[in-house]
Amino acid sequence: MTTIALITSAIVAGCGYIVTESNADILLAGYNTMSKKEKEKFDLKGYLNFFKKFMLSVGVYSFIIYLLIHLFFTVEAAAIGYAISISIPWPYFVYYSNKKFIK
Repeated sequence: MTTIALITSAIVAGCGYIVTESNADILLAGYNTMSKKEKEKFDLKGYLNFFKKFMLSVGVYSFIIYLLIHLFFTVEAAAIGYAISISIPWPYFVYYSNKKFIK
């Protein structure tokens, strides 16, 4: 399970580095369906900076949480804690993204 948590965390963290300005039109859900006028109102550079930091944080901290729970409890508890820790930040992500980056 530790290997799976590590790989999943690495994928989540890596997603922040994969999406760039040049491929955001293809990879970012929502941005790729915006009209040209809506894209002009959207702060893509600021969003990608936030996106990179957010994805890196979720990947790293969720794996640390997994390791700590695994150290003190069972593997099953660590798996549940990992699933919760990787899920909890997303409402904040959606709220902050909608509030901050649309000009």
